[in-house]
Amino acid sequence: MHYSKDGITVAPVIDTSHPKKNGLFPVRIRVTYRRKLCYYTTGKDLTPEEWEMLPTTKARALVAVRKDIESSYQIVRAAVEELATSGAFTLGNLNTRLKGATTDTVNTAFRAKINELEKVGRVGSASAYHGALLGIERFAGSRIAFDSITPTWLRKYAGFLLSEEKRQTTVAIHMRHIRVIINDAKRAGVIKEAQYPFGKGKYEIQEGEGRKLALTLEQIGQIANYEDGTEATAKYRDYWLFLYLCNGINVADFVKLRYRDIVSGEICFVRQKTERTTKTRKEIRVVVTARMQAIINRWGNPFRPDNFIFPILDGQEDAMRRKHKTMYFTRAINKRMKEVGEQLGIGNISTYTARHSFATVLKRAGTNIAYISESLGHQDLKTTENYLASFEREERQKNAELLTKF
Repeated sequence: MHYSKDGITVAPVIDTSHPKKNGLFPVRIRVTYRRKLCYYTTGKDLTPEEWEMLPTTKARALVAVRKDIESSYQIVRAAVEELATSGAFTLGNLNTRLKGATTDTVNTAFRAKINELEKVGRVGSASAYHGALLGIERFAGSRIAFDSITPTWLRKYAGFLLSEEKRQTTVAIHMRHIRVIINDAKRAGVIKEAQYPFGKGKYEIQEGEGRKLALTLEQIGQIANYEDGTEATAKYRDYWLFLYLCNGINVADFVKLRYRDIVSGEICFVRQKTERTTKTRKEIRVVVTARMQAIINRWGNPFRPDNFIFPILDGQEDAMRRKHKTMYFTRAINKRMKEVGEQLGIGNISTYTARHSFATVLKRAGTNIAYISESLGHQDLKTTENYLASFEREERQKNAELLTKF
């Protein structure tokens, strides 16, 4: 039982400096990082002699103690590895994960998770968890016990959200956040495997059916050529087109693009959404087309390698301020593009439409789904298939109509 990686070590130790009245000494899990130590109790006490013989003993009582210590060690190690993999490891975050996040109530665990995310600048994720916390507190109050989260509870909560006229997609998001909290609790031993409420035969998260968001090439051409005589419409139309042409880039990544990200005629970036959650840094590369370059020339900052390409951020923002600017910018695009869609008779157009349209136009052109997935920066093909679900429904509808033309 010894873990050592990236300057972090985890090991069980007997604490002989704090003897108990009965002559035994507590066994703790020690975490060492940058010459600082943290100890986590196992609830087990031994004599020094028992500690020495623990690894090889066959005595039934000590074997049971050893298994309990191993269980405590694995809980701490799992928390260390998860934080280290996400780039968020500090002893403070580990304390939050192992203590505040797994004691008292589900509400406490949510607040600890939100605090952890805010500390590492992941304000978007923190906001999403906060939204889920507000939902469960509307449903079940401010002190929700871990053992109350059963498949039946989850089904009732899903029904409650739907009664609030939330979409199934929103329900699925809430359930995924609850699952993360429950997974943390299970790793920490707060709930047992038999109490785990998610999975086959228990509660299975139902994903929402995607809305029809993708446009045809003809419709995108109408947007590209749309003019109403105002500079604001021209600017936000061009920004929307850039999102579409830049592999359906998310706004959070778009606003952070700098001129130094253009290498040999290609924009190179890593999705903010996945840069902390994948072991391999997955770079997306997009050829800068003549249309994209014209948009840069028209609305971009002066060329200097460290300058942002577009004047949305100034580089002085903290994570929260950057998030607010990004949200405001997204709303501005969506508001203007909704008006454009109404004028063209296309329907609502948003930044999300740009991303789905990029994927669907490639699909209609016969592009391999694996390439589309890579271009979007998805971690798996299932996500891409969900994006293209509306396209598949359109194809089935066309085929059904074709069969009736007799």
